[in-house]
Amino acid sequence: MAPVSRTSSPGATSDVAVDEEAGEVRRFWNRLGLPGLIDVHTHFMPERVLHKVWEYFDAQGPLTGGLEWPISYRQQEAERTAVLRKFGVRAFTSMLYPHKPGMARWLNGWAAEFAHRNPDCLHTATLYPEPGVETYVREAVEAGARVFKAHVQVGAYDPADELIQRAWGVLAEARVPVVIHCGSGPAPGKYTGPEPIAQVLARHPKLRLIVAHMGMPEYGDFLGIAEQYAEVRLDTTMTFTDFTEAFMPFPRHALPRLAGLGDRILLGSDFPNIPYPYAHQLHALERLGLGPEWLRAVCHDNAATLFGL
Repeated sequence: MAPVSRTSSPGATSDVAVDEEAGEVRRFWNRLGLPGLIDVHTHFMPERVLHKVWEYFDAQGPLTGGLEWPISYRQQEAERTAVLRKFGVRAFTSMLYPHKPGMARWLNGWAAEFAHRNPDCLHTATLYPEPGVETYVREAVEAGARVFKAHVQVGAYDPADELIQRAWGVLAEARVPVVIHCGSGPAPGKYTGPEPIAQVLARHPKLRLIVAHMGMPEYGDFLGIAEQYAEVRLDTTMTFTDFTEAFMPFPRHALPRLAGLGDRILLGSDFPNIPYPYAHQLHALERLGLGPEWLRAVCHDNAATLFGL
């Protein structure tokens, strides 16, 4: 595909480029006979927090693996939601996460208000292993949270920590999915990898975990966890793209297993924090050659079923 033209703001797309890309994205899902896309991994958070995230990417911080990572959609909040709507994204999330104790409840309050302002956003919440986590997780569920975000790498915590076990239990009982960054890409953390997640699921086998980034680079291990636990899913975020294939390629011998889990793979993008056009993620999925039925399920139908859309 042709590269997206840039404005004078580094990493930001121009209005013309967005309109052109919107046509490309819409042609993609129209060819599949879909009413649009459902993206379970998009980031919206308080602006000052998001700007800190962007500064970290700009500085090529260690958790990015030291990679050059220009932000493709560095617009204001209202412009970013408008971009997703132009693309025909019917539902999206506000993935946000704490990196220390005392942040999660505040972030949950912001996310609830954001979802109220944007009904096409699935009301998102987050959590951290800290005293009171069970209480505020239960409060968020009762307030209508439909999906949670957990970030083991950035939070630098053990998801099997006793402090968070009751919260996992609340979410398992409520059947609220959790998008969890637990793989060791793009850089490993102290508690990333499949082992801590296996411990969590051994205690909470009905927990609806959505493993972000297909668990990169431990793809095979996380496919195995999904094959073992019927409520585990994986999202496509950044996987199969030229950017990720250059340093953490998905093993082609695992494609039959990916096809076999076709009802539990969900479209994720990492919008707006991606170093390439949004449409590239879609084309990367298409070129896997797993067929239109698989693409329809991944790009829309699986999430529609999971979230009752």
